[in-house]
Amino acid sequence: MEFDDVIMGRRSIRGYKPEPVPKELIEEILKLAMRAPSSMNTQPWNFYVITGEPLDRIRAGNTERNLAGVPHSREFRIGEPFAGKHRERQIGVAKQLFGAMGIEREDKEGRLDWVLRGFRQFDAPVCVIITYDKELAGSDDTPFDCGAVTTALVNAAWSRGLGAVINSQGIMQSPVVREHAGIAEDQVIMKAVALGWPDERFPANAVVSTRKEVDEAATFVGFDD
Repeated sequence: MEFDDVIMGRRSIRGYKPEPVPKELIEEILKLAMRAPSSMNTQPWNFYVITGEPLDRIRAGNTERNLAGVPHSREFRIGEPFAGKHRERQIGVAKQLFGAMGIEREDKEGRLDWVLRGFRQFDAPVCVIITYDKELAGSDDTPFDCGAVTTALVNAAWSRGLGAVINSQGIMQSPVVREHAGIAEDQVIMKAVALGWPDERFPANAVVSTRKEVDEAATFVGFDD
């Protein structure tokens, strides 16, 4: 695929076919992703690629703990809840997704099921857990680099016909993830990426989130008009 086609065509995929993804294809995608920019070439990222029974155990543990009201235990900083225009954008895409799925505002069961899909990594056949080296905790460059490699990962996946969605719900119960993914103690869990073959019949997969315009985001200095 052409670069522009990947960037403009990629969507967050939240519904997947059950078919497995070949390990060799994931390795190819990771090799591409790891060409992402890295501050002073520190390359702080590592990947735990999970499928099959271990992933099923993570899904079950995440769901059980969240339904039981166990507080989240995310390891990477969360920050304050979104407010203002950022909250408006969050609500906007949620409305798009609920609309596509036919989930009404008063449909509590439907909304709960949607939330639990996130804890189950959207039932994707593969979950990639992005971690970084604990000795770099507190570095401003490290989360920037991990964000860059994760963006490169989802774009590389799209270029190979795979769908993905970057997901935080799947790592909110970090003890479950650590246990079943075998994550080393010297790693900090940062993000999860659900990965697999897109199910084009799944309504939410057609949702394209809106983006603000360049003139709203960019300030040009020193250019001739």
